[in-house]
Amino acid sequence: MTERKKFTLEFSLSREIAGILRDRILHGEYGIGEQLKENRIAGELRVSRTPVREAFKILEDEGLVEYRKNRGCFAQGITRQDIEDIYAVRKALEGLAVEWACRHMTPDYVQRLTDHCDLMDFYAGREDASQVLELNEGFHDIIYEAAGSRFMARVLRSYKGYIRMNRRNVFYEEKNLREISAEHKAIRDALAAGDEEAARQAMSRHLDESRRRAEASLARME
Repeated sequence: MTERKKFTLEFSLSREIAGILRDRILHGEYGIGEQLKENRIAGELRVSRTPVREAFKILEDEGLVEYRKNRGCFAQGITRQDIEDIYAVRKALEGLAVEWACRHMTPDYVQRLTDHCDLMDFYAGREDASQVLELNEGFHDIIYEAAGSRFMARVLRSYKGYIRMNRRNVFYEEKNLREISAEHKAIRDALAAGDEEAARQAMSRHLDESRRRAEASLARME
């Protein structure tokens, strides 16, 4: 086996293990503050410690675990305060991003945003939350790109893991998915019209509703 192929297989295994541990954390099988023991997990999953260690790093980037010096890896989960913090930061940064994007909007950007909205509608009708959320992320990526700032894009993408962590913790039903689709259409319409204030307000409403959905799901799990 070549070194490249070996690395690819190990990386894939680490992601698979991270997915298993992520689900356990988000479903409360590991409590907040509970230690994740590398040896025990490796033995349970019948793998070496190396991919488990790499899986911990993936989860640390997502904010789901925390390494404590000389103590090990501990589950973090997500709290109501985390949700408040995530959306406070998002409103500040993405409000600015959508204003900047408005100044650089082109027919191509509008079409790409429209394509995402149309597909969100389609998958919302099928109650396919995973596809809607993937399109949601792509929609925001287009806005980051259109904002025209490499620094802004880098800052916004640096907390993607926290956003994904929060989305995975939300219970979605068709009503929620339809709401998400409609909120993105409002942002798209404001951007297409070149209205910076309307775009900022539409983004703010979307993030307020996203926070409300996240808090409702957390309350349901408590």
